[in-house]
Amino acid sequence: MLTEARLYSLIRNLAQTTPAWATAIRYHTKPDERFDLTLVARRAYGLPSEWRVIMAAAGLQSVDEPLNEQLLVLPTLEQLQRLKRNTGAI
Repeated sequence: MLTEARLYSLIRNLAQTTPAWATAIRYHTKPDERFDLTLVARRAYGLPSEWRVIMAAAGLQSVDEPLNEQLLVLPTLEQLQRLKRNTGAI
């Protein structure tokens, strides 16, 4: 559980502090994704299993919380793998 909390915190921090010029995925959420984080993960990463990344980047505390239309700053797959390794998530 601590590993997941640490990963959530790192992803949230990346989403909030990444400058516009830095490498990251910038994804505009859509109305049909409001209650389906797996749909965002599928569209951004091609991997619906990465829905927790979307949740963290959006600052959601629960999967039941609606995702507002917004610009999300997401780690690239390479950055995400590195974050997971550094936190022991993989």
